Amino acid sequence: MKTSTKTNPEPTTNRKRILLVDDHPAVREGLTTVINQTPDLIICGTAASPAEALAAITKLKPDAALVDLSLQDGNGLELIKDIRSYYGDKLPTIVLSMYDEMLYADRALRAGALGYIMKSEPMQVVIEGLRRVLRGEVCVSSQLNSRILGSYVTKKEPKLRSPIELLSDRELEVFELIGQGLSTREAAGKLHLSMKTVSCYRENIKNKLGLRHTAELLRHAVHWNEQAGSKAAVSTKGAA
Repeated sequence: MKTSTKTNPEPTTNRKRILLVDDHPAVREGLTTVINQTPDLIICGTAASPAEALAAITKLKPDAALVDLSLQDGNGLELIKDIRSYYGDKLPTIVLSMYDEMLYADRALRAGALGYIMKSEPMQVVIEGLRRVLRGEVCVSSQLNSRILGSYVTKKEPKLRSPIELLSDRELEVFELIGQGLSTREAAGKLHLSMKTVSCYRENIKNKLGLRHTAELLRHAVHWNEQAGSKAAVSTKGAA
């Protein structure tokens, strides 16, 4: 697989160049087609994994990155953190994901993203979101914005909707991999961590979710992934 697919090599344009990072070819094709029809935005390249994305950024020098959270050989949150670490405010990122914004958007913003959009939203919302983050503005739904402002005014943490929100970014990533059927060894290899570290994450997850043994952990993780998968089937179709 190539590191990046340059979709429009013409340098003589004032359109803002967007790097699209998503591991679904149909979604990449659909988004590229729609975004390239706008007068001010253009997809300059695509990537399916964090490594491909970082290489594409170096090569193509995009103005912004549109990033999914579920990627090949990696995680969108970690990619956003890397982009923030390497490029600071020079490369704004916005997330386009199937995952529930009430659980993932705050994590994405803390990682360094300027926006979070669900894949179930109309394409015009995605396009306007890109324009906003290119102006340096934060882009989230009105529901999430109200939640964030409410916690700021009351100086209290937003009320947890699910124990899953107690998990750290890495713990949540391990939880998802468990739900995909990966063993401790396989998860460690995918995350480039030691088995001991992943085992510690597993124990932390069980404690935070009030699970007594590994069978319960597996059952909860599989159920969580099944729910996400059913949302993805609808969301991916809408985005493409």
